Amino acid sequence: MDISSQLKAVKDAMNKAIDHLCREFETIHTGKANPSMVENVMVEAYGTTSKLRDIAAITTPDSSTIRVQPWDKSILKDVEKAILAANIGFTPVVMGEAVRCPIPPLSGERRAELAKICKEMAEQCKVRIRTVRRESIDAVKKAQKSGALTEDDVKKFEKEVQTLTDNAGAGVEKNLAAKESELKTV
Repeated sequence: MDISSQLKAVKDAMNKAIDHLCREFETIHTGKANPSMVENVMVEAYGTTSKLRDIAAITTPDSSTIRVQPWDKSILKDVEKAILAANIGFTPVVMGEAVRCPIPPLSGERRAELAKICKEMAEQCKVRIRTVRRESIDAVKKAQKSGALTEDDVKKFEKEVQTLTDNAGAGVEKNLAAKESELKTV
């Protein structure tokens, strides 16, 4: 077993968890229009279900509006219905060849609720990071039992994995703090 490749795999897995958290944070709306708020909405059209980003152009003409223009105008009502059903917090309106979604300003109560959701997402990310740590240490200990590694190798690996875990945890906290400050900004 190669320790350096195992460490690289641990670091990659932890970075993937943080990247996933960042993408999740993008879906939390902060009072500013962002295409990622609606791009994963599932639309039922043509007898199948598709993500909105696959069947329409999603733009933000200004900071308080999302404009969704389906490639096929015949599914405008399906898009409107899907956005309503997604219960994202705003009401879509069909205007001409597009669906406009005006983003309402967030109340203080809603901002606090969204901050709580972000904290839960961050905690789930930390759990994933700790799981990666535990699984990698278990794998190295198995390799030690089979005689492939020495006890010193295992101790060194555990120390380096703990450092990676601490750094990843700090990254999660940094992203959470940035998102919370974004939510508090009116």
